[in-house]
Amino acid sequence: MISIRRARPADAPAIGEIHAAVWRSSYAGILPDAYLAALSPARLAGFYQRAILDRREGHAVFVAVAGGADAPDRGVGSTVVGFASGGRARRAGLAEGEVETLYLLEDWRERGAGRRLMRAMGAHLRAVGCRSAMLWVLRANPTRWFYRHIGGREAAREMIRVGGQPVEQAAFVWDPIESLLSATAPAGER
Repeated sequence: MISIRRARPADAPAIGEIHAAVWRSSYAGILPDAYLAALSPARLAGFYQRAILDRREGHAVFVAVAGGADAPDRGVGSTVVGFASGGRARRAGLAEGEVETLYLLEDWRERGAGRRLMRAMGAHLRAVGCRSAMLWVLRANPTRWFYRHIGGREAAREMIRVGGQPVEQAAFVWDPIESLLSATAPAGER
């Protein structure tokens, strides 16, 4: 069983590991190998620990937790298998709220956890007063189809540098934010 909850500081090491693992699998052949190899789960954990504690600008981090028979340790405890973070948009123009990250370990994709993390972020953003939401994703990311699938509308593109390499990213927008909440609702609520 996978549950979604607000992240705790003790989740930061697992979140750092997930961030590095997802980037290494999703961006192999897209970003420089040396850059991906140099990703430090410990450094990322420090960043996310600060993010979990910092609630300015409506910031929040949610985790997807596998427990019971689904957990890798088969019934003993629970394991963080994905996370999402965001808050009020970091820059004005596209939307009021921003989903900054959404990462799930490969073995946990296509089980509804991504949809549920996006719903948690959408509900949180609405609760802090955001009437619209957006996120940036690298255009070469093989999982960007997911954002269209849950009703995101591509609204902008721009070039950025990651690992010293220019890459294009796309912004997906849900306006009004209720469109995100509707698209990610459990089947019985749609």
